[in-house]
Amino acid sequence: MDFNIAEYIRFISLAIVPFMFAITVHEFSHGMSAYLLGDDTAKRAGRLTLNPIAHIDLFGLLFLIITRLFGWAKPVPVNYANLYRKTRYGPAIVAVAGPASNLALAIVSAVALRLMYNIEVQADGLAYKILVPLAGMLKLSVSINLALFIFNLIPIPPLDGGRIVTNFLPYDKAVKFAAIERYGFIIILVLFLTRAIDYILMPVMNFFMNILL
Repeated sequence: MDFNIAEYIRFISLAIVPFMFAITVHEFSHGMSAYLLGDDTAKRAGRLTLNPIAHIDLFGLLFLIITRLFGWAKPVPVNYANLYRKTRYGPAIVAVAGPASNLALAIVSAVALRLMYNIEVQADGLAYKILVPLAGMLKLSVSINLALFIFNLIPIPPLDGGRIVTNFLPYDKAVKFAAIERYGFIIILVLFLTRAIDYILMPVMNFFMNILL
């Protein structure tokens, strides 16, 4: 397939805003859920904010530009000892908050997109020129947020899914499972390089896309 630079630039220009919003809300949700459970580490680090500058990871942004699917932000710092004082399942609650926020954003974006399709405008008017790129952003918002939702629930530390599994395991098994985290990035990289990630993401993404869009 020939590389179309114009189409690529158009994608990046439409995707950058929904991507930044998606990762910002994701990390903010982690920080806020931890704060509500008694840990103010994220707040003291200046991460309990919806300002994307506080969360952006340049490598994660570059990954979006390369893969045209998703990237990541800087992880919000959490003191898990503080969470355990509130509830045994504090780490799992904090972990699931991020992906849950992305699913919520995907649903909101899909609803907004459907409402937009009902707006009648002239094809050569100003409203049309505004609504077309906005609709493109909303559609990308659905796919980006669904990708983040599904990917982060894969049970591989340090992904959110791995932290959820760790929290529900007996202590001795949790320690062994958490040790996988040192190889987590390598495992994820192999999944991408071998395209095995497609067999995990795409069936679930298509399922949700068919429902939402």
